[in-house]
Amino acid sequence: MDINHSFYQLTPDTILNALESLGYEPTGRFYPLNSVENRVYDIETSNSGRIVVKFYRPGKWTYNEILEEHTFLSELALEEIPVLTPIAIEGKTLFEWSGIYFAIWPLRNGRIVEEIAGGDLERVGALLGRIHAVGKRSSSIHRPILDIPSYGLESLNFILEKKLIPNNALAERYKATALRSFEIFESLVKEYQIPFQRIHGDCHKGNLLVSPDGYSILDFDDFLTGPIVQDFWMLLPLGESDRKNDLFQFLQGYTMFAEFDENWLQLVEPLRIVRYIHYAAWIAKRWEDPSFPSLFPHFGTEEYWLKETLDLESAKKDLEEQSVDGTINPPDTEPEMTNKDFFWDWEK
Repeated sequence: MDINHSFYQLTPDTILNALESLGYEPTGRFYPLNSVENRVYDIETSNSGRIVVKFYRPGKWTYNEILEEHTFLSELALEEIPVLTPIAIEGKTLFEWSGIYFAIWPLRNGRIVEEIAGGDLERVGALLGRIHAVGKRSSSIHRPILDIPSYGLESLNFILEKKLIPNNALAERYKATALRSFEIFESLVKEYQIPFQRIHGDCHKGNLLVSPDGYSILDFDDFLTGPIVQDFWMLLPLGESDRKNDLFQFLQGYTMFAEFDENWLQLVEPLRIVRYIHYAAWIAKRWEDPSFPSLFPHFGTEEYWLKETLDLESAKKDLEEQSVDGTINPPDTEPEMTNKDFFWDWEK
């Protein structure tokens, strides 16, 4: 049977058999948890209480890439940083069942954070600063790098080569905007010598948990090598003038543990643009997964790509207006969008 089909069709029997192979005694009660990329379950056992099992999507990560995630988590835990580490059984944290890698995790109770404000900003900043301080100590060998060739261009080329954008004129606008944004990204990295190191990579509020013990950061599935501000903008509403004090408080905590240069914040908008493009390609690559069409019903429609293109162009305009010291100059004025860009049957 195709391994992806096995992943899409994970059954209760398969899940429980995988746990029993490791000595767990499931009671039969289990609950699917919210996860799009992987399959994650809260499972009750009679000999170990409630645990969480995560089945990794086949083809997303290699064995060594997943182990490197587990190793990074172990490094953080040794520094008493509140992260979840996988449970080791006979010295192993990664297992395989029916060709699918899986790991076991302790259940962490708490609530997802709706808003970070007040003194919590400094506490969250300190938590992320501690994570980045450990991340800086050594380099990743197997995990991806958040750079333009492997993260930006690869995604853009996938979108264009698969002809996902149904209007040629709009596809050209999308491509030109992306390439210009990539150019600015690389110019900023070079201009300010922005360092890359091990980071969380997907550090949004949905991965921040708060409990009576304080804050903890979950789900290092997308851990990679990249600029530290990738983990900033997904947590904070950077760029909003009335939230500058929030950033100040956040950095008060962060800089107690990790180095920070305010010039690095100029990479936030390019990172946001790269994520738009990477995210669209990610959805397209997962479209054969039966859950994706229902999760993203508007993906691939004419309206979807029109909105994506306009959002990218607006972000690029903001990016060019933040040019520093004349090192990044905007290109010649682009033509206004015409009927061909808005009506998909207008091409002749």
